[in-house]
Amino acid sequence: MTDASEHPQIYLITPPGHKLGSLSDTLSGLLDSVEIACIRLNTGGVDAEDIARSADLVREIAHARDVPIVLDGHPGLVENLGLDGVHLSEGAKALREARKSLGAERIVGAHAGISRHDGMTAGEIGVDYVAFGPVGDTGLGDTEFAAMDLFEWWTLMIELPVIAEGGLTLEATETLSPYVDFVALGAEVWRSDDPVATLKSFAERLAI
Repeated sequence: MTDASEHPQIYLITPPGHKLGSLSDTLSGLLDSVEIACIRLNTGGVDAEDIARSADLVREIAHARDVPIVLDGHPGLVENLGLDGVHLSEGAKALREARKSLGAERIVGAHAGISRHDGMTAGEIGVDYVAFGPVGDTGLGDTEFAAMDLFEWWTLMIELPVIAEGGLTLEATETLSPYVDFVALGAEVWRSDDPVATLKSFAERLAI
């Protein structure tokens, strides 16, 4: 996972593990149609067995294309599952423990919600990126959103790569493009009738 790119890169979030089995062909098509910087394996609502099955499926597809995979939570499973890192939203203690246990070679990413302070704390701990969001309405009852000025400030003041995620539209993606290193897309793509075409549309907005 690298931020060495002229334009923001796409960071793809999978559907929950129990929905992945029928989507393997779609995932392959997405990775073959648009350059993906990283995949986050969504573990929401699934048990350890489902996580392992999902990891096997995604690892085979992603690693064949040199795309790293981070696990949403469960840092203790990363090494055994042959994944590249972890994405955490549990706060400073969990981030410190993950950084220590996974070492410098694996990715540790942090979700900081809409909090500049939490993002800065994560950076001090030594994470590889900070994600802020949701940016827009996700349909999950969000009442607060990561504002544009948060990303503008972060890019001006902090060198650590930043990700925008949650409720992204094509228009918001284009507006955010100068101020982020990555955009994280999940439901925006998977809920589409044509995920490949939708992903290409987002990629086009990032290249403007």
